[in-house]
Amino acid sequence: MADPIQDEINKEVATHKILIYGKGTKQQPMCGFTKETMQFFDKYGYPYELIDVLSQPTKREALAKMTNWPTLPKVFIDGQFYGDTDILDPMAAKGEIEPLLKKAFGK
Repeated sequence: MADPIQDEINKEVATHKILIYGKGTKQQPMCGFTKETMQFFDKYGYPYELIDVLSQPTKREALAKMTNWPTLPKVFIDGQFYGDTDILDPMAAKGEIEPLLKKAFGK
C-alpha cells in the first residue's frame, strides 16, 4: 500500500538537488541549526530548498524513521541523506562537499 507522506518525501528529495528539512523558512528560520545549515550552503552558491517540517509532525516522524536521524535539520544532496552540519562540516574540511555539489548540478 502506498504511503502518501513517504511518496511526498520521495518526490521532494528527487526534485531538489539540495534539500533541507528544517524548522522555519528561508526568510525566517526557526532554529539556529537550520540557519547554520542555510549559511553552510549559501557559501557554495548553489540553489537549495528548505522545507519547514515544524508544523508537519507526521512528515517529521516519517523522516526520522526513514533516515534514522532523530534531529533537524536533515540534509539531502542529489537524493542522498547526509545528516546535518555535524556531518557536512567535516566533509567540507576534507574537500568532499564541492565535488559532491558539482556532480549533483552537472558542473
